[in-house]
Amino acid sequence: MATLDSAVAGAPDIPQVSLRNVHLSFGSNEVLKGIDLDVGRGRAVSIIGPSGSGKSTILRCLTGLLTPQGGAITVSGTRVDLLRAEPERIELRKRVGFVFQQYNLFPHLTVLQNLVVAPLRVLGRDRAGAESDARRLLQRVRLEDKIHAYPGELSGGQQQRVAIARALAMHPELILFDEVTSALDPETVGEVLTVIRELVDEGMTCVLVTHEMQFAEEISDEVYFTEAGRIVEHGPARQLFRSPASDRTRAFLARALNNPGKGEASAPLHPYDRQQALRLKLFAV
Repeated sequence: MATLDSAVAGAPDIPQVSLRNVHLSFGSNEVLKGIDLDVGRGRAVSIIGPSGSGKSTILRCLTGLLTPQGGAITVSGTRVDLLRAEPERIELRKRVGFVFQQYNLFPHLTVLQNLVVAPLRVLGRDRAGAESDARRLLQRVRLEDKIHAYPGELSGGQQQRVAIARALAMHPELILFDEVTSALDPETVGEVLTVIRELVDEGMTCVLVTHEMQFAEEISDEVYFTEAGRIVEHGPARQLFRSPASDRTRAFLARALNNPGKGEASAPLHPYDRQQALRLKLFAV
């Protein structure tokens, strides 16, 4: 795997996640147009912007689901854009948790089974250890009483908390959240946001694509505003939300904050991206 020297990769002044001049197109449609983005270790960064602006595509590039045509992507010392062999991408995904908008739980498996299948098959953990870890994580997301339930028996908020616990079961170095509340009823959004807030408070590196503007301002160290495949503006959360420099940022925030919790839905997955996302569901095993 293409990595930097471990001592350099762990240096405090080197971002844990770095994108430099990243370009990506689907045919003639240029989706990312020179993206630059940094995430420090233990920091929370939110990516906001209108539907189709490239937010979710950035996350998929970070996991190797999509390979850009230009630029450099580094995650924890690994040059993600240089990975070509699937085993290398699998190694990366062991270290990067991904929580999807639509939960992506296995409907034929119980909650416990959903949490242990990847640790057993990908990490090679023993069943007793994996199940013990799963029970601890379910307590953490306040779902220990649902351990033997099936996804179809859970509310949307409960399913999303199971999805977060499943990501944590791989002991990731960072977690990506892609519009994780957009498919939820308003009364269940708070359940999921509470869990994410706790992870951020504990120092987990988090990158969030979200339409929950007030939540993004509250928990983020830095916020990036994207539009038409470009970073229009970025800065400390309070500064960007209270004193945006760009007219486009101000206009977007005015619309979003006047309709809290009703941000635009994510753009549909490109067919190739949808196929790859299914593989990521079980960390490509």
